[in-house]
Amino acid sequence: MSLSRRGLLAATGAVGALAAAGPANASPHGSPEPPGPADPASSSAAGRTGRRRVRTGFDRLAAAGYAPLAGRRVGVVTNPSGITSDVRHIVDVMHADERVDLVAVFGPEHGFRGTAQAGGSEGRYDDPATGLPVYDTYRLSGQKLADVFTAAGVDTIVFDIQDVGARFYTYIWTLYDCMRSAVLAGKRIVVLDRPNPVTGRSASGPVLDRAFASFVGLEPIPQTHGLTVAELALLFNGEFLRERPVELETVWMSGWRRSDFFDGTGLPWVPPSPNMPTPDTALVYPGTCLFEATNLSEGRGTTRPFELLGAKGLDGRWAGAANALELPGVRFREAYFTPTFSKFRGETVGGVQLHVHDREEFDPVRTGIGLLVTAKRTWSGFAWWPDTGWIDKLTGSTRVRTMIDAGAGPDEITAVWRAELAAFRSVRRRYLHYR
Repeated sequence: MSLSRRGLLAATGAVGALAAAGPANASPHGSPEPPGPADPASSSAAGRTGRRRVRTGFDRLAAAGYAPLAGRRVGVVTNPSGITSDVRHIVDVMHADERVDLVAVFGPEHGFRGTAQAGGSEGRYDDPATGLPVYDTYRLSGQKLADVFTAAGVDTIVFDIQDVGARFYTYIWTLYDCMRSAVLAGKRIVVLDRPNPVTGRSASGPVLDRAFASFVGLEPIPQTHGLTVAELALLFNGEFLRERPVELETVWMSGWRRSDFFDGTGLPWVPPSPNMPTPDTALVYPGTCLFEATNLSEGRGTTRPFELLGAKGLDGRWAGAANALELPGVRFREAYFTPTFSKFRGETVGGVQLHVHDREEFDPVRTGIGLLVTAKRTWSGFAWWPDTGWIDKLTGSTRVRTMIDAGAGPDEITAVWRAELAAFRSVRRRYLHYR
């Protein structure tokens, strides 16, 4: 299912440029641009640690003296994951630099400083560290969001948030809404790129049907998109905003390859949301997040959210049934845990823990489907939660729910989206910047 495999390219290079980017940054045949000269810092870091040093979009922006922001009144859409390679927050760094006229910060779900749980934000306030006004953008779109940009007095909006590669992780839709609203407000967008932590090798899973559009999926992309945020911005502009594209610049990374998992980048991990504590969480999340739409715990309130799943009444039969599927790259351990918040708060529940032993072969979407199928088959108490609407929004249609309810198995279910996924992959290739 991969478009490229580990080892196809041996070179580590500085890819792309700081200049304005669009579909034209790819070759006429849809391949990424060839890598530039090797980054000496990346090479020396690789020799010391066995990992290349990836330079993020922000690190390259700063190294270039913030040229794309010169003479602009800047607002930044970011959260705690917007950090430098030495773990300083980009807002603090830019605020202290006289070359940047930073006038506002825009907070997404969970907030600019990340204090809010799922479905929450921090509201409007002045940031104590910098004195900058912080505007709440969560659940704002269209003209309402455009009005916020206008009120903030910015002409350029910088986006820098760590994504995790799943359609229903809301930050990519914050980006999309910012792009649409920037058009209405006459503003410009600059996207600072960061790695897709679970690689950018391929897309997988069902493609969203627009009839089920919501903030966990506004446009028809698959459950895992296999793109970086800057590549997604190009795709959004080229496919979904074609009639009114935003003025867009992308600042690319150097040293990142599509086959890289996050631990191969040399970059520090900051949880981009409270229940995404590690890159291991991001690896399983595109599949196990589907349990948000059931009456089972998806592990919120534990130290292993999305890796621990369970409910009262479940026992070792579920792990046995899941292991019998022989899903590639993963095994399941019978597990018991007591969530400190969310579903089953303070109650001991039984279920499984996922143990990914071969992440190259692991398929999170197929695994999530297999776990849903076996949970329903082994536990009579299984139910969609709180109603069928949420699972349909997460999966992008009614098909997964109705097929599971009808007794279909993982092979039958995952086969139904092959054609639409192949069509998306063909479109996706036009926007790939990295090899």
